[in-house]
Amino acid sequence: MNRPFKVLGVQQIAIGGPDKKRMQQLWVEMLGLTVTGTFRSERENVDEDICAIGTGPYRVEVDLMQPLDAAKKPAVHTTPLNHVGLWIDDLPRAVEWLTAQGVRFAPGGIRKGAAGYDICFLHPRASEEFPIAGEGVLIELVQAPPEVVAALG
Repeated sequence: MNRPFKVLGVQQIAIGGPDKKRMQQLWVEMLGLTVTGTFRSERENVDEDICAIGTGPYRVEVDLMQPLDAAKKPAVHTTPLNHVGLWIDDLPRAVEWLTAQGVRFAPGGIRKGAAGYDICFLHPRASEEFPIAGEGVLIELVQAPPEVVAALG
């Protein structure tokens, strides 16, 4: 198959729970990850700490997410492994090609993500119109910056 884009590596692992302080106890205090930022969004119903493993283009984010309101959607805490993010060398071409192949995307299109990169999501469930999906897993596609493309491409 002649694919017009390349998956370069894992960009992030997002973990959801009702209380990010409890997640910090393991990931930050016990395992030694560094909190590099925070992200809060009413639209996404999320309050998250962005942590890091590694450095430079080899850095992988571990996002610790709790809902702003546990009764609202999206319910970022109901699936402990919320989503996996993949570095993509050419996100617009990837979205165009994958859509043409029948891959289902979640609503929202390409937009800025918590870490400032352009992102979009593959839907966890297929539909009649789009028969290819994450089979229960939400997958984030993340536009890799030039230094990541150079290092991993």
